[in-house]
Amino acid sequence: MQHQHAETSTSTSTTPAPDPLPPVLLVLHGARGDLAKRLVLPALADLASAGLLSDRWLLLGTGRRDVSDDDFTALVQDALREFGSDDTDPHALDGHLRYARSFDGDDPGELVDAIAQATADLDGDPAPTVVHYLAVPPSAFEPTTRGLRTHDLTDGIRVVYEKPYGTSPESFEELDTLVHEVLDEEQVFRIDHFLGKEATQNLHVLRFGNELFGGMWNNRHVTEVQIDLPETLDVADRAEFYDATGAALDMLVTHLFQVAAEVAMEPPARFDAEHLAAAREDVIACFRPLDPEQDVVLGQFRGYRDIDEVADDSQTDTFVAARLWVDNDRWRGVPFLLRTGKKMARSAQQVTLVLRTPDELFGEPAGPGRISLSLAGDGAIEVTTTVKRPGPELRLATGTASLALDDVDGHPLTAYASLLHDVLVGDRSLFTTPEGLRSAWRAFAPLQGPGRPAPEEYAPGGWGPAAADRLAGPDGWVLGDRSNPHPED
Repeated sequence: MQHQHAETSTSTSTTPAPDPLPPVLLVLHGARGDLAKRLVLPALADLASAGLLSDRWLLLGTGRRDVSDDDFTALVQDALREFGSDDTDPHALDGHLRYARSFDGDDPGELVDAIAQATADLDGDPAPTVVHYLAVPPSAFEPTTRGLRTHDLTDGIRVVYEKPYGTSPESFEELDTLVHEVLDEEQVFRIDHFLGKEATQNLHVLRFGNELFGGMWNNRHVTEVQIDLPETLDVADRAEFYDATGAALDMLVTHLFQVAAEVAMEPPARFDAEHLAAAREDVIACFRPLDPEQDVVLGQFRGYRDIDEVADDSQTDTFVAARLWVDNDRWRGVPFLLRTGKKMARSAQQVTLVLRTPDELFGEPAGPGRISLSLAGDGAIEVTTTVKRPGPELRLATGTASLALDDVDGHPLTAYASLLHDVLVGDRSLFTTPEGLRSAWRAFAPLQGPGRPAPEEYAPGGWGPAAADRLAGPDGWVLGDRSNPHPED
């Protein structure tokens, strides 16, 4: 931020011109794939429409097949029509698109020459920022990383890796060792888009900017934390990937653990990349390894095995509920309940702090006390508490005050657009680190061992296996009322 000094009335002053945005070359590996079409391309279109890109930038798509620039442009336009927002211009990226067949082992394909040509076309002052975005399956991370080294493409670049970064503690270590043989840590951006959500970032502001909430953010006032990400979605459009992954690997060790860290971390000394990362690392190191027998319930929705590309005897979990313990002074004794699943009663992304309340007040049972934050869309904050029921008698009721954050003036970005912008400007505040991921895999590891429970069947349209209810406290899960379920038959 630039500061201007006051001038006398006889002086003239000029506002310095802002630093020009550097030109950008984004090399999108897997440019024709589902992830690129659904998330990365719309995010880039959002940045272009918001004026958050330089006037000089290029997107170089790449993959195993030969595709013309014109065909790639048509593919991008179709993706923006299908997956962009109502405001997305399907032509937002026109004129900035190229395509080249990727390298394969020692074969440079067309990509190496295409990168050299694009970099030369963008050359100037400042020099272009070159970003390689790996929108490819996790199994392709290692060969793509090796290819960057083989073809001398690593100098000064930034590389974005999607989750899951590894599929086990062992594969994480193997991948991370390779990445650090090829790249410096400052070049690496491990993306977990839940950290880029406006509402997730509001956790910091709600807690650290408001003593009303920050003062009760501990085990003296909180009895339970629930982080709930149920989905109504099916998996039929990506069954082959999903059957090899499952809910726990796809969501628990990634999104849910990272949001838990955002809730549980100690106040950082400063709100910058170094200190935020350290605060997340420190609290994830306090995650107690999961006890699969006592603290985890897996589920599989009825009919999952009937989906094409799913084995008839598949043991893949489409639901997971886990009770996570954070062994530090602030949270010791407070369970963090984590839940997600496919084909459930509703879709939501909610963090709830369940507060301690008296058993009764004025001779009547006291209602629940909760602070809930929706992480979906622009987000929302709800405070639920005991209030007096209107009328002449002193009777109690439960009231909820809500703040929808779309009422707040501003220009929000989608999570992917926000994080992609951070990559372009080199801000690593909202990206995961090796040490944090190492601790996350340590806590998750027992669920990949012999104690892993078999998934229990649950009806589509419900709230998962009833066994998950035992993980919650006496008031149960905040989302979902089993007294009136309406699952499909």
